[in-house]
Amino acid sequence: MNYVHRSITILMLGVAFGMLSGCNHETSVKQSAETMPKPTLAKQLFGKTADGTAVDLYTLSNEKGMEAKITNYGGIVVSLKTPDRNGKAGDVVLGYDSLDGYLKSSPYFGAIVGRYGNRIAKGQFTLDGTTYKLAKNNGENHLHGGIKGFDKVVWEAKEVPNGNSAGLQLTYLSKDGEEGYPGNLSVTVLYTLTNDNGLKIEYTATTDKKTVVNLTNHSYFNLAGSGDILKHELMLNADKFTPVDKTLIPTGELKSVKGTPLDFTQPTAIGARIDQPDEQMKFGGGYDHNFVINGAGSLALTASVYEPTSGRVMDVYTTEPGVQFYTGNFLGGMVGKNGQAYQKRTGFCLETQHFPDSPNKPSFPSTVLEPGKKYETTTIYKFSTKPMTP
Repeated sequence: MNYVHRSITILMLGVAFGMLSGCNHETSVKQSAETMPKPTLAKQLFGKTADGTAVDLYTLSNEKGMEAKITNYGGIVVSLKTPDRNGKAGDVVLGYDSLDGYLKSSPYFGAIVGRYGNRIAKGQFTLDGTTYKLAKNNGENHLHGGIKGFDKVVWEAKEVPNGNSAGLQLTYLSKDGEEGYPGNLSVTVLYTLTNDNGLKIEYTATTDKKTVVNLTNHSYFNLAGSGDILKHELMLNADKFTPVDKTLIPTGELKSVKGTPLDFTQPTAIGARIDQPDEQMKFGGGYDHNFVINGAGSLALTASVYEPTSGRVMDVYTTEPGVQFYTGNFLGGMVGKNGQAYQKRTGFCLETQHFPDSPNKPSFPSTVLEPGKKYETTTIYKFSTKPMTP
């Protein structure tokens, strides 16, 4: 073979090798992308209700080691595991190991509450001249949707595909007159576990008759996983709160938090002022108050909680105008997951919402939903960690 022929042969072999290498590289990249951990959703039987209705448990997980277990009974967040500063995953919500616990007795652990989250004074409200009577299931007041609210019904569930997250969609039709509320209310709640360790909750609802709606999630958090929550450090982006009377119904006033035990505009330990001899603290036996979010309407940072031992941080974002901060003042006498005794102040709630008793307080942001309009709100609970301070 002469020099020219040899050079051409070498060149052709080089091109062929390059094409093969490129092909192998593309195949390798494709295989790598296909084998990368992706958010997943798995389904299993959780139990049956008293009437024999099957209830499922859905496990959502992401590539960062976070896992959420949600059941279609009440839309309950049964478990929420997220890593601590050392990478060890731990459950940060209160609840029960089995469906039976939720069926027997539950202070709304992890549930969707509605039609109306929080309290309505004297169990009634008036719309267009018609007075609607509701159950009085909290003293003289109506609380969290009544005797059988959204926390005690079986929702229709389906997986919502998304390449970057795992989603569970729950739907429920609350019929006209259910628990005393007007209108057939069609509700959808979408839980999404994102790859940046956020549990995103999107609520939508429509009605065929004028009604009131105020949906929220009632998870009790403990970022340490056990013990009380008094050393958790809380920041609330709220300069005002709605003071309550002795039955925990708002007076209608918007009051500055400045100079009160309710000032969390700077990070403060939950237990730092919880037992101060303040009238508002006495009424609730601790914190059980609605805070008026600064700059409400956009999906902005509403609250941030830091637990020093585990290093876990929970940031809360919402489009809602208020958030109910509750410190588990009425917990006690119950045994939860893994045999834990849930005592007073074992968990705290940050229930994003419209204000309590808004149907009877015209000066508060309206909770009225009309036919042809859509109720839409979004809340995100996002988790991260901080290194230990020296």
